[in-house]
Amino acid sequence: MLDYDKEADAYDASRGGEPRAEAAAQAVLGLVPDRPGRLLDIACGTGIVTRCLAASRPGLRVTGADLAPAMTRMAAARLPGAILRADSRRLPFAEATFDAVTSIWLLHLLSDPADVRAVVAECARVLRPGGVYVTTVDKAAAHDVGSDIDAVLASRPRRPARDAAEVLTDHAAEHGLRPAGQAAFPGLGQGRSPRSTIADLRRGWFTVLPPGDPRTEEFAALLARLPDQDRPRPDPVFRVRAFRKPASG
Repeated sequence: MLDYDKEADAYDASRGGEPRAEAAAQAVLGLVPDRPGRLLDIACGTGIVTRCLAASRPGLRVTGADLAPAMTRMAAARLPGAILRADSRRLPFAEATFDAVTSIWLLHLLSDPADVRAVVAECARVLRPGGVYVTTVDKAAAHDVGSDIDAVLASRPRRPARDAAEVLTDHAAEHGLRPAGQAAFPGLGQGRSPRSTIADLRRGWFTVLPPGDPRTEEFAALLARLPDQDRPRPDPVFRVRAFRKPASG
C-alpha cells in the first residue's frame, strides 16, 4: 500500500484533481437523499471530494475522517473544524450518528478481508435508520478500458478485488443494509499511457509482482514497444453503490 503521508502533496494532481473530485461528489450525492442531515466521509484523504460534497449540498453537515496525518492536515485546511484523524475500522462515533456515510477509493486498498468487513460494519453501525452508505466498487476493473495497454497486461497476476460489488453487497447484507442504487462517473485525467504504466508497474501497482521482479521488466518491455508512449488511453469509469439501513419500525 502507498505511504499516504509521503503521497499527500502530489496526491490530488496525480489523480485528476478538482474535475475528478467534482464528478465523484456528484455521483455520490445522486444516491444521498436531498435533505438536511449529517454525512461522514471516511478515508477522506486530502478532503478534495469531501469539500465538493459540502459545497454541493449546504444542508448536509459534512465530516471527514482519515488515518494518515498528512492527509488529515490537508483536508483540515479545506474544511476547517470538520476533519478528524480516525481509523475507519474503529470509528469514534456513537451508533446512529449519521444520515449518510461515504467511502471513496478505500476498500480496494485493504488487503485483509477482515478489514473490509470491519469497515462496512462500522459504516452500518454509525448510520441512522433510513440512512445510506455509498462506496466505490470494482476500482481495479475500472482501469481495464480495452486498450492496447490492457492487452499487454492481461496475464499479470492480480490482487483479489476486495471491493467487488457482489462481495460488498454480501457484507452490507450481514449488517442489515440493503441495495439502494448505483451510479458511475468518469475518472477524468486518469487514462493511462504506456510510459506512465511502466512507471506505475515498477512501483508495484495493479499487480502482485514486487518491484524488481523479472516479470515486471518483461511487461515493461512489451509496454515500451507500444505506439504513442505518452498518449493517455481512455479514462476509466468508476462505479459507486448505495446501501440503505432500513427505517425503524
